Amino acid sequence: MSKDARPFEGKSVLVTGGGSGIGRAACLLLAREGARVAVVDRNAEAAESSVAEMRMLNCEAVAIAADVASEPEVAAAVEQTLAAFGRLDGAFNNAGIGTAAVGSTGKSLAQLDLEAWQRTIAVNLTGVFLCMKHEIAAMQRGQGGGAIVNMSSIGGLTALRGSSAYVASKHGVIGLTKTAAVEYGAAGIRVNAVCPGHIDTPMVSSAATLRGAPTEARNLFGRLGKPEEIAELVVWLLSERASFVTGAAYLADGGRLAG
Repeated sequence: MSKDARPFEGKSVLVTGGGSGIGRAACLLLAREGARVAVVDRNAEAAESSVAEMRMLNCEAVAIAADVASEPEVAAAVEQTLAAFGRLDGAFNNAGIGTAAVGSTGKSLAQLDLEAWQRTIAVNLTGVFLCMKHEIAAMQRGQGGGAIVNMSSIGGLTALRGSSAYVASKHGVIGLTKTAAVEYGAAGIRVNAVCPGHIDTPMVSSAATLRGAPTEARNLFGRLGKPEEIAELVVWLLSERASFVTGAAYLADGGRLAG
């Protein structure tokens, strides 16, 4: 493999929600491109499974169990990454939950329980804030720069009926992303967001089952997106190939919002 095919050689990246779905796909692609990867997931077994697969690609990787809604656990995860690799060059703040995880699928705003609202915001929005808070501090005291990608959604750009807490959290992620980009651009830290449509992941599958409606036809290609397709966008944004890109929210929805 040529040097150009391993643009992350010598760099370390932290990925939350790296045990499944888009997070796992991003971890594997980062491994192929030479990164050292900290796989953070609330499910320790899932994180270990991703790490085992990555090591088969000759990747240096560590599994870290953490809930992104807990600041002590997030801080510890970043410190464990630094202890393992000595630096933090990039982060993909991917961990999140959908409506199925809090039992709110299909519920309108007035039907939504406060507990479901608070848990959604805690993971999807506060979790991204906590991760960026500690990641940026690590980047500043380390090599003095880096790249962060945050997971938003088409729900960060438009309304989704029966998903008020989810939509609010994902709109918030885009606001946080843009603000962090403005605040830390001069420090050499780029911050962007990705906004996937319906992707073939456990989260989308569980929501579709509860709604009893197919999601494949809700875009121009008539199929679900693949986690690997979103991972390609994420890894590009983390790389120097996107060196002039910051403060952006990239839509990858198969054209659903186009018409």
